[in-house]
Amino acid sequence: MTMVFERVQTEGIAQISYLIGDDSTGVAAVIDPRPDVEIYLELSRKAGVAITHIFETHIHADFMSGARELQNRIPTAKIYASGEEDASYDFPVERIHAGDRFEFGSVTMTVRHTPGHTPEHVSYELAQNDSDSPWGVLTGDSLFVGSAGRPDLLGEEETEELTKKLFDTLQNYYLKLDDGVIVYPCHGAGSACGADIGERPMSTIGYERKTNQFLQHDNYEDFKSFVQEGAPPVPQHYPILKKINARGPEVIGSSPVVPPLSAHDFNKAIEKNAGQLVDTRQMLAFGGGHIPGAINIGDRPSLSVWAGDMLSYDREILLVVEDEEDLDWIAWHFAYVGLTKFAGYLAGGMKGWENKGLPLQRLPQIPVQELAEHKDDFQLLDVRSPSEFESGRIAGATHKFVGEMRDGVNGDLGLNRDGPIAVYCGSGYRASIAASLLQREDYEHVYNVPGSMSAWKSLGLDVEK
Repeated sequence: MTMVFERVQTEGIAQISYLIGDDSTGVAAVIDPRPDVEIYLELSRKAGVAITHIFETHIHADFMSGARELQNRIPTAKIYASGEEDASYDFPVERIHAGDRFEFGSVTMTVRHTPGHTPEHVSYELAQNDSDSPWGVLTGDSLFVGSAGRPDLLGEEETEELTKKLFDTLQNYYLKLDDGVIVYPCHGAGSACGADIGERPMSTIGYERKTNQFLQHDNYEDFKSFVQEGAPPVPQHYPILKKINARGPEVIGSSPVVPPLSAHDFNKAIEKNAGQLVDTRQMLAFGGGHIPGAINIGDRPSLSVWAGDMLSYDREILLVVEDEEDLDWIAWHFAYVGLTKFAGYLAGGMKGWENKGLPLQRLPQIPVQELAEHKDDFQLLDVRSPSEFESGRIAGATHKFVGEMRDGVNGDLGLNRDGPIAVYCGSGYRASIAASLLQREDYEHVYNVPGSMSAWKSLGLDVEK
């Protein structure tokens, strides 16, 4: 008899889901699945178990749940979701409550109500069948490695009450567990669901008790101040995804459908304003030549986060890719954050576009060495997060977080539209997004800085705090 325990970590959205089961009984559960569910089916086949249960810890705001997608592939499996705090779902679920128990071979999973990140949030204790002492807990978004779930995602009117509930969850549930209990969170480093989440995929209650700053405040007012000071900006797509997941995410199938369009038809679609134009090539390729009006969101795992933050959910997407063999990978990374509607992609890539003599635009790239030498000739725009900007910046830079540029800058940058503007971030990736947005708004002389602050610091150039 062997316990099945698999962790599935998804880069970009920094999400972690789990497959738990037992090969002697041949049954298993998936907790917090992502939408491309084939990975759970592969793991279950490899382990010789059948997925019979699909559990959610809460209504997610940062990625599109794969619960309905997985159930569509396994119609006999049921979706189990919190029935606490009158949680509302517009699709069929089995409602669960604190104290409910489920057995998977030698493992018993017990539901615990752990509100704070959301009102309905639950966690799942893991224990041997013959023991009441848990050896692990699936914490969802309530407790992270080095952090805790943020209580401000449902709006200002609910933040105060959720902060109180989070404090109570941490003090009266997690801190009362034994030090040896293993913490299995739903997110790792890079997620905006918590402030400064640690890089390790798991921890223990004992280690978090000693090191996690969210567990160091036994006074509510001190805790409240700490939580408010450390919260990163709320991504603009979180409220949208919350509604999608409560309504019931659509069932996609094998992969999102992205129709191929010839260069001629792609150009016609642009002229008809049939979709928002997104170029997923890397910044240097985009800079060398792109379709006018395109936003550059490069095809790396963080594509998911920035697509969700920068694009409209009300419009289809016209897609430019570097390699058509990567199309499914790219489409799924849009789907991770609920962007599933595509007007089409440019078949043949930019080569086909160029060969037809269709319009091209360049985004100049200025190396940090050249920028340092001619810095006074440029207006500098730092598009990193507020905390990054405060920790060190190029002297004289104006700040505008790229996440706040989704709907345009509306002339509020305080920069001369006709003068040269050098845009930088941490590595150049976010700067290329921002620079492409400025170009789309007819800023005349915009430059991206490859390497950005990373390269600037590597050369030992001056940093202002």
